[in-house]
Amino acid sequence: MSTNDTPSEEPNVPEQPLKEGPEERAAEPEQTGRQRLAAGLWPPRVSRAQLIVAVLLFVLGLGLAIQVRSYSDSSALRGARQEDLVRILDELDGRTKRLEDEKQMLEDQRRELESSSNQAEEARRQTVEKERQLGILAGTVAAQGPGITLKITDPKGQVRSDQLLDTLQELRAAGAEAIQINGVRVVAGSYFSDEGGGIGIDGQKISQPYEFRVIGKPQDLEPALNIPGGVVQTLEKEQAGVAVTRSAKIVVDALRAAKQPDYARSSSP
Repeated sequence: MSTNDTPSEEPNVPEQPLKEGPEERAAEPEQTGRQRLAAGLWPPRVSRAQLIVAVLLFVLGLGLAIQVRSYSDSSALRGARQEDLVRILDELDGRTKRLEDEKQMLEDQRRELESSSNQAEEARRQTVEKERQLGILAGTVAAQGPGITLKITDPKGQVRSDQLLDTLQELRAAGAEAIQINGVRVVAGSYFSDEGGGIGIDGQKISQPYEFRVIGKPQDLEPALNIPGGVVQTLEKEQAGVAVTRSAKIVVDALRAAKQPDYARSSSP
């Protein structure tokens, strides 16, 4: 057999990767800047610490928003006129001054007791004065002094006992020291009730017009009734007539019998 008939082995040549032609490269679209930005932002890569901070900031902002809204909705003075705000501020200043005067009076009494040569006589004098003051508060003695007269007319019968009680409380808060209504002396334990065709005070029926005689500082009492949303405006909404008159002398002469307590006894020796 001749050598020409023997098959020759071809050397192993590694296959070379095919190079892309210009046509294949053109087939892949290039990403725009906006698409690359979107691909970088989504899906978001948020760490645990960043997530906790975001939740805390959200809760803080929500709490501040609720607090601000609650304060705005509950403010009774929102939208009040400047002169009304000034009047309310003057009333608060007046109440503060009355408390300071009372504190000063008590301190003066203590100093007088400590410095008096005859402490027994000074104590007796202060006891008599205190008894007189307590008699006025308890309604067992008559009183007179500056104050106001408040007259409420109720032609349609819309005024109720709770409204008169609110009026009484407002007068007391403004510094009223003695009050009588239609001949009935009003004291700390007085109560109001609705009666047929009228209002009852401590079980005594009174009918309109309701007249308050009030001893106290007129410059404090009258503005307290006329504050925005106060007594006068509330009664006028019920179509009641309200008239307030200042006076240099108000006489409160309706008396109450002194009541002996059933159980309480003095603890002094």
